[in-house]
Amino acid sequence: MKNIKPKKIFSRIIVKEIKKYLFADDIIVLHGARQVGKTSILNLLQNYLKEKKCPVYYIDLEDSRFVKILDSGVNEFIKHLEEEGYKATLEKKRLFVFIDEIQYLSNPSQFLKLIADHHKNIKLIVSGSSSFDIKNKFKDSLVGITVNFEIFNLSFEEFLIFKNYYWNHKIKNVTEKKQNELREFFKEYVLYGGYPKIVLTPESEQKEKYLQQIIDTYIKKDIRDLADIKDITKFNKLLEVLSSQSGQLLNVAELANTCNIASQTVEKYLFILENIYIIKLVKPFHQNIRSELFKTPKIFFYDSGLAQMLWLKELQKEILGNIFETAIFSELVKKHGKDNIFYWRTKDKKEIDFILRIKNQIIPIEVKLHFTRFNPTAINYFNEKYKVKKLYCAVYNKKDDKTNKKIEQLYPWEIDDVKF
Repeated sequence: MKNIKPKKIFSRIIVKEIKKYLFADDIIVLHGARQVGKTSILNLLQNYLKEKKCPVYYIDLEDSRFVKILDSGVNEFIKHLEEEGYKATLEKKRLFVFIDEIQYLSNPSQFLKLIADHHKNIKLIVSGSSSFDIKNKFKDSLVGITVNFEIFNLSFEEFLIFKNYYWNHKIKNVTEKKQNELREFFKEYVLYGGYPKIVLTPESEQKEKYLQQIIDTYIKKDIRDLADIKDITKFNKLLEVLSSQSGQLLNVAELANTCNIASQTVEKYLFILENIYIIKLVKPFHQNIRSELFKTPKIFFYDSGLAQMLWLKELQKEILGNIFETAIFSELVKKHGKDNIFYWRTKDKKEIDFILRIKNQIIPIEVKLHFTRFNPTAINYFNEKYKVKKLYCAVYNKKDDKTNKKIEQLYPWEIDDVKF
């Protein structure tokens, strides 16, 4: 019989951070959209523990037999572990139990709490396909019991790892040849997005097919199940319109009118789409946080390839401006966290694409495919008002070293160089 070569599991940057908590008492919870690689991360962690000779056990709750056992109570779960040969392990040492798709349990919060309170020798590492599912079913407070990690699609740095392309981002002065190679890779990253399966698929036609499968099988199915959608056609129209508006101001009334859906229903769909990690509503930056709550947010998709498939029904050959901005947003999220990103806009329409706010420090970042089209008026005005230390513009094409010396230009793969 022919030996089948095992599928390679590529490492993810967040795994290093998760490992810090493997031997702590906290239950580790991975949140994220479907198909972004949560199961692969669980497999990486399992392999790491096995190398350390730690006992591990894996449960996939997409298998309804396991759901029945865990929903029957913690005692049934312990009995199951003993039947699987872990009785001696539970008596003498810690058992690492991985549970994939925890949201399938009827009351996961109660299950996790009982394990944490009464079975210290069981270390749980669990994943959930969306925070909306988990938030709905985590009825009891798990503060102090869990440590949570948000899993997104691949960052560009991870994309390069998956492409087996070596690049040390700490080296600042690279050759023009290297810059051109990185530019071509980033173009592919923007056009096709960062879902692991899409990145590892070589042919463009297959990438399109797989992206459409993600849309049909996971996104539309998830929200259809969660939101009790009455008219699928209208919801699909909303998804299409939203994807065309990635990077634009949200107008609920306009969306409701275009899609012939009640405004309240639009807001319900937006809430769910945000909580299954498809879109993010980015708030405007204001020093007065109270006023921030009443301002119009912007819509951004987390994945540029997904946005294009929903919008244009096919993957593109060249980068569109709003899709480039979407990809930069996605990079900033992975580097700095989704709740630290804002935009800025005045009543007379001076606007800056992104404002990073970390604690009490802020950094404005403009985004341009071509730096020659950059107008410094808004960013200079912002600087006069807030006296920031650094001003940045993320550019795709070659930097222009002859103009706007005050503005530090960054290629997308240099986002790590942003300094407060």
